[in-house]
Amino acid sequence: MMGSGFGFGGVGMILVWVVIIGAVVLLVRALAGSQVGGGRSARQVLDERFARGEIDREEYEEKRRLLQ
Repeated sequence: MMGSGFGFGGVGMILVWVVIIGAVVLLVRALAGSQVGGGRSARQVLDERFARGEIDREEYEEKRRLLQ
């Protein structure tokens, strides 16, 4: 009777680790997702790129038209 419970202990431990690893993965994704883009809209990013001189006026106006 004592030997029948050992198989389920291993399965239970694996399930515990799966839950722990899954929780860590979800937490990392949630934290990384909230930082991507900083919550800025595409228009704000475009305006910032133009202000920094990364794109010229023609490219800025073309991309702005595409966003509208």
